[in-house]
Amino acid sequence: MLTKKGKYGLKALVDLAQLPQGETAFVTEIATRNNIPKKFLDTILLELRNSGILRSKKGPNGGYSLSKTPSEIMIGQVIRTLDGPLAPIRCASRTAFEACDDCDDPETCQVRVSMTDVRDAIATILDNMTLAQFVARDGQKARSIPAGK
Repeated sequence: MLTKKGKYGLKALVDLAQLPQGETAFVTEIATRNNIPKKFLDTILLELRNSGILRSKKGPNGGYSLSKTPSEIMIGQVIRTLDGPLAPIRCASRTAFEACDDCDDPETCQVRVSMTDVRDAIATILDNMTLAQFVARDGQKARSIPAGK
């Protein structure tokens, strides 16, 4: 499940992707536009900067901007950066596998096998979706969902 941290990070990236190329935004501006607590967003943007997804500049013309074009940023990388592995349970993770205490044989465990399929489906979608596609989908979905739904 996507955490608030992951959700807020995606919202911030959508915000930055919609800025004219070369422009930056301050944390306060992004937080206000997206109804995100500023202190929490500070932490999120720092993690995204440390992972190379964002860059920051200090000073009066400073702020945050994308380090690459939106078409070069993969949503799967963003979510892994902020929330960790995509697998719904640790034993189904490729990058952070951890056997369950109650499992005698992870290779034949039906829960693990099924959750591995779930992980693969999630990864197939998110690892092939760019921020540019995500931004474009966001606008399409917002217009097609009736108010109050």
